[in-house]
Amino acid sequence: MDRSIVHMDLDSFFVSVELLRRPELRGKPIIIGGSSERGVVASCSYEARKFGVRSAMSSQKAKKLCPDAIFVRGDMNEYIKYSKLIRQIIHDKAPLYQQASIDEFYLDISGMDRFFGIVKWTTELRQTIIKESGLPISCGLSVNKIVSKIATGLSKPNGFLHVPAGTEKEFLAPLPIEKIPMVGKKTTGILHNAGIFDIGTLSNTPVLTIEKLLGKHGTGLWMRANGIDHSPIEPYSERKSISTETTFREDSKDMEMMRTMLLKMVEEVCFTLRQKKFMTGCLTVKIKYANFEKETKQCTFSYTSSDAVLMQKITALFDSLYNKQKYVRLIGVRLSNLVHGNYQASLFETPEKTHNLYTALDKIRVKYGQDAVQRALGKSNRRK
Repeated sequence: MDRSIVHMDLDSFFVSVELLRRPELRGKPIIIGGSSERGVVASCSYEARKFGVRSAMSSQKAKKLCPDAIFVRGDMNEYIKYSKLIRQIIHDKAPLYQQASIDEFYLDISGMDRFFGIVKWTTELRQTIIKESGLPISCGLSVNKIVSKIATGLSKPNGFLHVPAGTEKEFLAPLPIEKIPMVGKKTTGILHNAGIFDIGTLSNTPVLTIEKLLGKHGTGLWMRANGIDHSPIEPYSERKSISTETTFREDSKDMEMMRTMLLKMVEEVCFTLRQKKFMTGCLTVKIKYANFEKETKQCTFSYTSSDAVLMQKITALFDSLYNKQKYVRLIGVRLSNLVHGNYQASLFETPEKTHNLYTALDKIRVKYGQDAVQRALGKSNRRK
């Protein structure tokens, strides 16, 4: 039996939420993000995109491309409220679903065609979301995640596209290779130099040729070009927290050592946070003294996944909590109040260069291990 996978993506999500609050901006070029010299575009309206404005672009460049653009500072708490609303609607109706980011969902409705008709069911769900949230949403329906995601992109804005089972290659063939998710400028350049410009040509090129051009990633790309994707829907589960702690070999009163270790722990949990595509709104520091007395202190803040933001907060929390007269046995860090975040969301908290730095460092950690790269402040021998 063929699978039936729906991909749903809220259109210009941040902008759409702002338009609910400020309908007078409808039809105007809107940019969500900071307007300062170090500002960056987190999202933009379709009217702004016509001028070449894109997410992750510097605000200064966006201003030059679209001088009349209206800059709106993002409100992550508001966006998360609407994301949770959409998720609840999907949760109430879909048998199995995955939240891929703050504004993106995959649904597995395999087998439902016998009872409801998958096109009818998907159409009705989309209409329910639009009615109850007031937000535009586009979706694609096919036999797997990759084809459904591409179909969603082609259905935008505010549309629905069904790719019937067995027509995947035919559907993909005329599209440019850049339509395949995760195909960036480097891969595009290599394939263009080899005379491969559309997905049909890519799918009909021998897989060994693609492997020679792109290495180990070539096989996966060739499969996606052929409409093959066996990746499952990962059932949504609401993770409550991410934490880590260290027990000392010997009880200590060395404040500088403990501060350094806390900073290192923040690096660790933030790395995990970003890998899981979460943001946090609450940070807790934990201290267990030599007499086993335990104390904790927490603070809440606008959602973030930034090392730098949380490092500042952990030091202040620790200094206000620690009783300097007592020896410490254990310290710990916990991130809670977690929500699904994504690339655009992180642009609210960090300038483009900083965000790109986090991305590069995280890639190194994934490839060589979490200790492969650390901040200078985090380089301390951990004693357990």
